[in-house]
Amino acid sequence: MKRALGLFIISLFFTAAPMLLAQSVDHFEVGAFADYYRQSDPFSPTVNFIGLGGRAGFNVRPSIQMEAEMAYDFRRNYTNTFTNGVTTTLVPSKTRVLHGFFGPKFQTGAGPFRVFLTGKVGFDNFNVTTQNAPAGFTNSVGLTNGATYFAVYPGGGFEAFAGFIGIRAEAGDDIFFNNGAHNDLRAMVGPQFRF
Repeated sequence: MKRALGLFIISLFFTAAPMLLAQSVDHFEVGAFADYYRQSDPFSPTVNFIGLGGRAGFNVRPSIQMEAEMAYDFRRNYTNTFTNGVTTTLVPSKTRVLHGFFGPKFQTGAGPFRVFLTGKVGFDNFNVTTQNAPAGFTNSVGLTNGATYFAVYPGGGFEAFAGFIGIRAEAGDDIFFNNGAHNDLRAMVGPQFRF
């Protein structure tokens, strides 16, 4: 199942690229971002993840862009407070999350400042490991380790450009499906480059 999901998502990227290039592409954008993921459902206590990611997008029309993005959230520690309210301990979660999404971005205007809404589909891969970040990321990308779930991401944000360099900030609801829908906050901010 995991391998089939990974192959399906990769085929979406390869299928969409020629169609997007065949259109009159207004511009192409790439960006990097810092990723914040607050996983509260179904886990207790809430675990806050921070990671890095990248995205690429092609304009299909001046107000519609097709985007693909991937982010990797590093292992995090969380604080566990005992019932006496005073004693705390740091506990490593050992969980790492890989997000991969593809979908449209609907944006306003054509100037240096744009507001947008997005709706993407993809996956969330949860991998429990003690490996360091490079090895943990490499093992997650193949989707052979951990648990991979279908996910959707509705969100919105803004972009501000000065020439071809800009900044983008967005937030949304990362919803993965495992015995029902699990809603978690996801926010991203980082540089964006327009060509």
